[in-house]
Amino acid sequence: MQLKDIYKLFLESEGVCTDTRQIKKNTIFFSLKGRNFNGNLFADHALSLGCSFSVIDDRKYKKSKKHILVDDVLICLQELASLHRAELNCKVIAITGSNGKTTSKELISSVLRKKYNVLSTEGNLNNHIGVPLTLLKLNKSHEFAVIEMGANHLKEIELLCEIAKPNFGIITNIGKAHVEGFGSFDNILTGKTELYRHLEKNDGIVFVNGDDKKLSKSTYGLNSIGYGSESIYASQIIMDDIYVNIFCLGIIFKSNLIGKYQKYNLASAVCIGDYFKVDKLLIQEAIKNYIPKNNRSQIIETKRNKVLMDAYNANPTSMRETINYFDDINYEKKFLILGDMLELGDTSEKEHKEIISLITKKEYKFILVGEIFSSINKENSFKNVDLVPEKNLLELKKFFILVKGSRSITLEKILKYL
Repeated sequence: MQLKDIYKLFLESEGVCTDTRQIKKNTIFFSLKGRNFNGNLFADHALSLGCSFSVIDDRKYKKSKKHILVDDVLICLQELASLHRAELNCKVIAITGSNGKTTSKELISSVLRKKYNVLSTEGNLNNHIGVPLTLLKLNKSHEFAVIEMGANHLKEIELLCEIAKPNFGIITNIGKAHVEGFGSFDNILTGKTELYRHLEKNDGIVFVNGDDKKLSKSTYGLNSIGYGSESIYASQIIMDDIYVNIFCLGIIFKSNLIGKYQKYNLASAVCIGDYFKVDKLLIQEAIKNYIPKNNRSQIIETKRNKVLMDAYNANPTSMRETINYFDDINYEKKFLILGDMLELGDTSEKEHKEIISLITKKEYKFILVGEIFSSINKENSFKNVDLVPEKNLLELKKFFILVKGSRSITLEKILKYL
């Protein structure tokens, strides 16, 4: 079936789905394939659960007119999303970077919602499947789409830009994340700035951290709006206990975020809100009301301890920044529970050794979790989270505890013992 005909069916449907466990009636099922599954096998089941059509790419599964045969289901999904986005007039803001993508996306969306109807990326739907699924939720009432874009190899951001066609873009920073996939730090910079190149070709606008010299240099010749210490969106920090606030536009923007590095996430949200003429008091309100969740820089008060739960992601840049911030907090008893930082390729052992050296110099008490940390450091180290003795965790009382590691280390499992 031709894409234009599938699009007509999409407009008459209730949207798309890719998981039979989340079927909604009158949606179109896309039979995606993965390493360990073949979505074509579930095409009939999706129809039985109420889907109007199933898109397949294997002829042997075509059993009725409700089975739509295409060359490649994933490409069809991406092209459908791209067509749908092109048919709508909403502004698309793309966000990528090594750290802070999700926090920036949430802050910017919260600010823009004070004046506009905004659709934003949910959860971690920021890849070659998640971005199309997000775009296909757009309707004519949406004025903005704030789209998070993740990448672990070259040309990925370029593909996502071809699908989402952003008018505006922001790169939060360039750090040592996904080195294994990109191959080098220089390739990370090249890969992330594929967003800039797209905006350059399409007369888009870049919001850039003027204090980041590498990113600023990469915006040469582009339409760019800066935030940072030398702009009117100056990220002057005003600390309030453990939280970070910034002063700009003549007022204080209070937040529920921890870590001095958050100043740029806050400044970018103020900058973008101000550019799109959201009243600064409404921006202030949106930022004040945003509370992190999903194990991202969450402050959790338990019966025995205070916990900084930041176990959704970790790379050397974010790990070092968070530890240094934690070090500055005035608290009598502090403790670290750190998990492996993954996808670092040949630099993995070196980066983990540097983190161990950092916390040793600061004389922290700690527990390390993961095969990489435990292969380097034998003391208080465990190959996985299930091997950490309960008694070691239950002994922690009246501590401020930083919990940080890569998502797959599942450090959130230990919270119940703290």
